[in-house]
Amino acid sequence: MNTPQEATDAVRILRGLESGNPSVRLRAALAVGTTPDPRFVDKLIERCAVEPEFSVREMLTWALTRHPAALTVPGLVDQLRSGRAQARSQALHTLSKFGDRRAWPAITRALLTDADDEVARSAWRAAVVLVPAGDEPALADVLASQLGRGGRETQLSLSRAFVALGEVSTPILRAAVRDPDPGVRQHAIATQRLLRDPDTGFEFAIEEAKRVVALGETERKR
Repeated sequence: MNTPQEATDAVRILRGLESGNPSVRLRAALAVGTTPDPRFVDKLIERCAVEPEFSVREMLTWALTRHPAALTVPGLVDQLRSGRAQARSQALHTLSKFGDRRAWPAITRALLTDADDEVARSAWRAAVVLVPAGDEPALADVLASQLGRGGRETQLSLSRAFVALGEVSTPILRAAVRDPDPGVRQHAIATQRLLRDPDTGFEFAIEEAKRVVALGETERKR
């Protein structure tokens, strides 16, 4: 049973998490993570879905990881079905921090190909952490369907996912290099370069890939 002081502290923290001042919200999330309490798990998850400040969201995620996975993972998985993109994205981000493979079945193709770039990027990061041994080729196949998507940050996230999967990505990328879409070919070539040498800068890899694709187009027209 909670003491009157504990009840008062709980009310203060809950109010802090909803304060209009981001510094107050940050301190409240820090307090929950410093002294984990199951009573706050649902509120932390709920707040992740709407919190506008990146630093506060990171603190909320950290606070959630300070609680047992058995208490947090089910609620996070529920958020993956939310109609709010931030709820899905932040839940995926937090699940990647837990690394609990029981969440793997919830990382669906729909999430990996989500129309929202932030959700898709979070899904790629979570997937390469949670994928069970033996399922990597199937995951790489789905990721290949996203080659050429979005701007540099999105493409870099996808390339990093392929690099994290390792050699299982090689035949998938080799096939993508022959794709009729030059954007897909370019991204695949750049990712191959990163897979061979992870220290290569993405900007350098993508510019080199552009030259390779352009040269190929020129040769084809001759």
